Amino acid sequence: MKAQTLSVKRAQVEFHNFASLGEPERVLATYAEENRRRGGLLRKHAAFTGCMTPFLEIGANAGHTSYMLANEFGADGFALDISADALRHGIALQEHWNLSRAPVRVAGDAVNLPFRDGSMRFVMACQMLSQFMDIEAVFVEVKRVLMPGGVFVFAEEPLRRLLSLRLYRCPYVDLMKPWERKLYEWGLLGYLVRDVIGAHQEESFGIRQNHTLGLKDWHRLVTKHFAAHEYELFVPERGWGEAVVKRAAVRLDPYRSVWRAARLLGGTLTAFCRKAGDAAGVAPFDPVRFESVLRCPDCYGSLTRREDEALTCTACSYEAPNEDGVYNLLRSADRKELYPGERPDILDMTRAGHERLLGEGWYGLEGVYGNKYRWIGPRATVRLTRVDPGPLRLRIRGHAPEAAFAHGAVKVRASVNGEPAGETGLDRPGLFVLEADVPDAEEYLVEIEARPVWRAPGDIRDLTLNFSMIRLVRREENE
Repeated sequence: MKAQTLSVKRAQVEFHNFASLGEPERVLATYAEENRRRGGLLRKHAAFTGCMTPFLEIGANAGHTSYMLANEFGADGFALDISADALRHGIALQEHWNLSRAPVRVAGDAVNLPFRDGSMRFVMACQMLSQFMDIEAVFVEVKRVLMPGGVFVFAEEPLRRLLSLRLYRCPYVDLMKPWERKLYEWGLLGYLVRDVIGAHQEESFGIRQNHTLGLKDWHRLVTKHFAAHEYELFVPERGWGEAVVKRAAVRLDPYRSVWRAARLLGGTLTAFCRKAGDAAGVAPFDPVRFESVLRCPDCYGSLTRREDEALTCTACSYEAPNEDGVYNLLRSADRKELYPGERPDILDMTRAGHERLLGEGWYGLEGVYGNKYRWIGPRATVRLTRVDPGPLRLRIRGHAPEAAFAHGAVKVRASVNGEPAGETGLDRPGLFVLEADVPDAEEYLVEIEARPVWRAPGDIRDLTLNFSMIRLVRREENE
């Protein structure tokens, strides 16, 4: 079983690019609240954690928690995410929060970390392990890069809930329908849904979720790989429906802990895990020569830094330039697929020059950072050209605004070279992805039709939906 398929990695790169700072004011407030919560836990467990330099945050997104480690805790280290674009957006965090220190930003894979064995004192992962089908593979890799006695903190990972009928999948709170929101406020919705509320959105985007681990499963994994641990459990208490069960479970627990309540109601786990051994005698980390702890993702050789700041492997031809403050240290094969650059089979609204692929029916470019998009009216076209050999699949990423649903049923349909390629009806506002197999051809005229047509107050344009990416991908990677 692969920890992650290439198609899931691609979905993560896309998702984190536009979601990391797509709505800056709202996202910055969320990041600040997450840092407040995570910083509080780190201070509470400071005696267990000890020295944090050098640190590594995996799944860092824009790197907000890494910036906290560097500035509030005075640590030196690295922010790693599979999305180089999301990491590049981190410069906005530094400017907005007026921060003096920054982590080294590295695009990389959590199951092939570009770091030497035993090079990190502290590794942190927040809300990202559940995106791997083989979570233990990440544990093994983290343990490899930790020094003896080093600490791994994984935070806010979901616990499988026993008390649930698992009838359907529920969206994020702000996308809930009125009856869903009412059940959520009463604390009853959790008894009906299959997994973590909001997971459906990321699943529909192509990011696979692993919510199969209960508290005992996580504990078994931790004790298998680490010598000591401390836990923080958060058990939901939304409304009377969950409050009653939580209080009863705590009273019935022989230690009056929330352990039994966590098994029944789920929630999240934050774990502080220490690797066996002692790091005494290990040379201190020199942030000026940060490349000394890196390794080539292809051949595992040493990396050196040239005068132009590019990283090069001493044993093979691997190179990673400094691209707006980010080093892309993915395997060469993955980097080629996930960061193809400007290509005639990809219409990405965030890239300069995408206009040449546009046909008729498109309005002006809007949005910020990775969340750039164009509105269409009832119809728009794009012309894409094959690059990869073999069977292909069309992937369309768009957004349905709340205003559209006030005017009737929202539908979107695609055709390719005059033949129907896919159609879907949307039942709530927000992000959506439409995928469909396409016939073999050298060029593809993609036509998108959407309804209903509506107008915003003060806007003379006929609008339906907006779109941020249309591309071709190899078909077998999505099956």
